[in-house]
Amino acid sequence: MSTPRTLRKQEADAGAASRTPAERPPGSTAWAFIPERPTLPALAKAAQACTACDLYQRATQAVMGAGPAGARLMLVGEQPGDKEDLAGQPFVGPAGRLLDELLEAAGIGRREVYLTNAVKHFKWEPRGKVRLHQKPTLREVTACRPWLETEISLVRPQGIVCLGATAYQALRGSQARLTRERGQFFDTPWGSWLTATFHPAAVLRMPDAAKRREARAQLQHDLERVARRLAAA
Repeated sequence: MSTPRTLRKQEADAGAASRTPAERPPGSTAWAFIPERPTLPALAKAAQACTACDLYQRATQAVMGAGPAGARLMLVGEQPGDKEDLAGQPFVGPAGRLLDELLEAAGIGRREVYLTNAVKHFKWEPRGKVRLHQKPTLREVTACRPWLETEISLVRPQGIVCLGATAYQALRGSQARLTRERGQFFDTPWGSWLTATFHPAAVLRMPDAAKRREARAQLQHDLERVARRLAAA
């Protein structure tokens, strides 16, 4: 009997793995690259061959999630940054260090969390010798969603926290609005509840110290609410 994942994969783009990006239909996604019997290690290996969108061409590698299978909480960011692209691990740059501080303050151990991103390749533009982050398009987010869906189905977290608008819309649809719905809790098709808050990188990019303090406090507050919800379960 075919599983839902197998059916989605077949319907999405049978044979996509053998096509060049130019030959691939606009609606193709990464389902063709997902292993038939996925595990987290198998996903990490398979993602290195993914060409469902063009971002792989300029990235060092695909960066999959990190953390224990069976983690109670999954945090989903936008995409790997420059440091993550080079290291092959999510949230190891300045935003990751801030996230570590805020998780600890909220009473959430990072080792108890699965960290990942909505898009698995780093999208960037050159600025001198620096690689500057570029926001992924809806097409790129959609193409990458099978990796995220499969991670959720394998980890089976109790809760999912979307860090930033890109991650939130990846899982809730393009009509979702972080500014309007931040901190609210929603049910998901995976049996997890979901909420959204700011990405720590957005806190670091605030234009002045006062705004950074305010955004940090709001992110801290949201993570503390997440911790209380986990504790009450």
